[in-house]
Amino acid sequence: MARHHLILGAGPAGVIAAESLRKLVPQDRVTLVGDELELPYSRMAIPYLLMGSIDERGTLLRKDPHHYEALGIERVQARATSVDAGKRLVELSNGQAIRFDCLLIATGSLPVRFPIPGFDGANVHPCWTLADAREIVALAQPGAKVVQMGAGFIGCIIMEALASRGVSLTVVEMGDRMVPRMMGPTAGAMIKSWCESKGVTVITGAKVERIDHANGLSSKVCLSTGAQIEADLVISATGVKPNVAFLQGSGIEVQTGVLTDTTLQTNCAGIYAAGDCAQAYDRPSQSHLVSAIQPNAADEALVAARNMAGQHSALQRVPQINVLDTLGLISSSFGQWQGVPGGDHVEMTDWINHRMLGLQFEGDRLIGCNAIGWTEHVGVMRGLVEGQVRLGAWKETLLKDPTRLMEAYLACAQAQEQHAVV
Repeated sequence: MARHHLILGAGPAGVIAAESLRKLVPQDRVTLVGDELELPYSRMAIPYLLMGSIDERGTLLRKDPHHYEALGIERVQARATSVDAGKRLVELSNGQAIRFDCLLIATGSLPVRFPIPGFDGANVHPCWTLADAREIVALAQPGAKVVQMGAGFIGCIIMEALASRGVSLTVVEMGDRMVPRMMGPTAGAMIKSWCESKGVTVITGAKVERIDHANGLSSKVCLSTGAQIEADLVISATGVKPNVAFLQGSGIEVQTGVLTDTTLQTNCAGIYAAGDCAQAYDRPSQSHLVSAIQPNAADEALVAARNMAGQHSALQRVPQINVLDTLGLISSSFGQWQGVPGGDHVEMTDWINHRMLGLQFEGDRLIGCNAIGWTEHVGVMRGLVEGQVRLGAWKETLLKDPTRLMEAYLACAQAQEQHAVV
């Protein structure tokens, strides 16, 4: 008997899961629910749209407009308003109530909104949807005064897109440094120095308290420092949070995101979560983590789909990886870059050339790292952190000279692999 697989969310996780289910269980019904008018697209492509590198079609996850119809994947334009896990029922914003046998929650993230007076002005926009992008393109003309709220990971990507449009750009970050959830104080300060050298004004340690709107679209952004900045356009890039509020009272366990085990199943049998809204179990750290990066969404979607189809599959890890290009400066962070109590660390900086390398250790394992302008060892850093490689005497070598990562990897990781094979 055919079963019904209902997928909430038409981003990368939802689309990959729907396509996988169609291949794995061709006889079953697959329904994909998304709340936007457009065909499923990648939000991570929007900055490239702002830069003019691609057009709107270039943001689409699948270019053929008949792709989903050809696969027999039903598409519903709506958003979920509630889920009843016991009744296996989802209610939608369009009034529909859909029953399911298996459910995948892949609703992604939502932009964080702060209760700031003037935030609803006509020239204040998040950079989250294609509709937002169209409004931003119209206002972010060369020479326009633009204020961006937020200098986190997503904020830095948006900042680069805005700078490429020739605007006069000021970035306001309430944290004490740029990219505070990815970089430590030294690295965050170095990225700020780089941005300022490229003509972007960066203000850290300040909050936007209100936005005063005059006639037309000219506004004043008022900061907690007392400063007032004129703006033709205000971009809100103050971070995101898992889109899970509609699950209240559903019976599905939620903390920061939807809690799952390594199969991506929730506390309710037959109900799974994947992508930015999932707080999946990470075996290496023995904790539940949200990792809002597209490669992770794809991995989790595949694992979830296989289990929904009755094929056991388990997620090996939830990667804590960020690689960021900020106006041409490449930075990266892996694992527990903040370090752990009692752990050792080393930091090497070259302010003149905007290069920095920081390593964090627990025992003789590398557990996290920050790097700026140091691209040659990105793969090695990831391999050592994710592989939980025991470094032995090489730890002391790296504490004295962290640039010898490649030698340490070749000496220790290969030895560990050979030992595992034997």
